[in-house]
Amino acid sequence: MKRIAIINGPNLNLLGRREPEKYGRESLEDIQGWLREQVPEEAVFLRFFQSNVEGELVTAIQEAADFDGIILNAAAYTHTSVAIRDAVAAVKAPAVEVHLTNVDSREDFRRTSLVAPVCRGTISGFGKYSYLLALHSFFYEPVAC
Repeated sequence: MKRIAIINGPNLNLLGRREPEKYGRESLEDIQGWLREQVPEEAVFLRFFQSNVEGELVTAIQEAADFDGIILNAAAYTHTSVAIRDAVAAVKAPAVEVHLTNVDSREDFRRTSLVAPVCRGTISGFGKYSYLLALHSFFYEPVAC
């Protein structure tokens, strides 16, 4: 059984209410329930975590160190947190950075990720499907470029 931690950062608890034209009308709980429906329960254990507090996200990453993978939506901390970047780099679990929106089509400051260089890959712009694509990535060997 694969164990995947899905860790979400600040303001994602407001999904469905926060700027629905950008982030959609589904709540984080809706997306989590949908993700659970997409994978066989006997094959994949999903652990969900969300916090608006940087240190709690660092702890959640460290606690997932022995998992088969981490799906990380660090949200605004993507662009500012050396602590989250260092936590991802410190654990052996491979991480995939995800974003609901296409960060490259947004404000300039959102185009720089401190987290991406220590992640296996980044998936953005596909709404809730960004999480599903990241989840599927743990079932395939990465391609070396």
